[in-house]
Amino acid sequence: MGFGQGVSGINAAAANLDVIGNNIANANTVGYKQSTTQFADVYAGSKIGLGTTVNAVVQSFKQGNIEASGRSLDVAITNGSGFFRLVGTDGSVHFSRNGQFLRTDDGRIVNAQGLQLTGYPSAAAGGGATPQPLVVSSATMPPKVTTDITAQYNLDSRSTVPADAFASAPGSLPTTSMYNYSSSMTVYDSLGNARQVVAYFSKTSNDATATPPRPAVAGGTDWVLNVTDAAGNRLGVDNTTTTPPTAAGNTVTLSFDSAGKLVSTSPANFSLTSPAANGAAAISMNVNLAGTTQFGSDNDAAPPTQNGYASGSLLGFAIEADGTIRGSYSNEQTQQLGTVVLASFGNVEGLRAEGGNTWAATGASGQPVIGTPGGSRGQLMSNANEASNVDLSAELVNLIIAQRNYQANAKTIETQNQVMQSLVNM
Repeated sequence: MGFGQGVSGINAAAANLDVIGNNIANANTVGYKQSTTQFADVYAGSKIGLGTTVNAVVQSFKQGNIEASGRSLDVAITNGSGFFRLVGTDGSVHFSRNGQFLRTDDGRIVNAQGLQLTGYPSAAAGGGATPQPLVVSSATMPPKVTTDITAQYNLDSRSTVPADAFASAPGSLPTTSMYNYSSSMTVYDSLGNARQVVAYFSKTSNDATATPPRPAVAGGTDWVLNVTDAAGNRLGVDNTTTTPPTAAGNTVTLSFDSAGKLVSTSPANFSLTSPAANGAAAISMNVNLAGTTQFGSDNDAAPPTQNGYASGSLLGFAIEADGTIRGSYSNEQTQQLGTVVLASFGNVEGLRAEGGNTWAATGASGQPVIGTPGGSRGQLMSNANEASNVDLSAELVNLIIAQRNYQANAKTIETQNQVMQSLVNM
């Protein structure tokens, strides 16, 4: 008779208590994964058995509850088995389900231990297919010159031909006797300076003897478009059907059919040009008036659109479901600043826990497969955290069972001791 079985049982029960205690201690740890003790019997050629041993401690990587946090840099992985990829300052690679991140003063995104979140930098930052530490730069967003304008108007068919010919110059702006309707919009030059442009529409009289004859469409109506800057300088009109575009004067003719549909413009495809000013380059803006009509209702305009903007400073950023980091700027523009990547493994239970809510890849886990969020890797949810997946109620029950197991093994040692004492006293 020996004490080995009881001692092995006590050691195994003590290890189980440690594992359960660790689970309970981490019930509120973001991204923590519950561990379970696995036991194995010990025989070593003995028919009776030599007790038990801790065979393995494995972690359950099932997803924890997703809880709102209210922080834009708190990110949870949902509906997938992916891991954030982090790198240390020494180049070591780590993986985590804890998405509680911070932004340093130099723009790096790090966790509480200072490990840097990796991903694909934006194309503007020289991004490629190799994950790198992500940096959210506070640099000013450069301006973009206006190159395209899209506008739709309704010109009142009840209008009469203006009494005076259109004319405009600095100090001598057009008068209402020269046009029927005007509409303004803002465009931007190469330095991001806002420039105001004003479109003037004037109905023309029919004249079959004119060159070309008016109206261009039989039974229809022609209008003339003139565009000026805020000072009254007329913008040039270029014919973009030629290469290079050729100057076509300062006016555009709009030809409507009897149903009020815009049939053609002359030039057919045109751009507006504004000369260089205040250190900015000249502007050439392609104009699209598709959808413009001439109906018997008040002059009106749909909100025009143009693709230019001023420079802007970074106001904030958010991480989207597909991993895109999108910055918001003071010029009301957004810009992609990078993309967070996720890693997946063939055998997540083969990962080695390193503490600090991180794991390391091993031969058992296989090499990480890196990619953008989606599919089996899951998607990202900002302003949220993945809670620990510990079931506290179940762990308390397991604690009672482990305690009884410890006591039972201690009892076998006590009984064996009593038997030995009986033999000694014989």
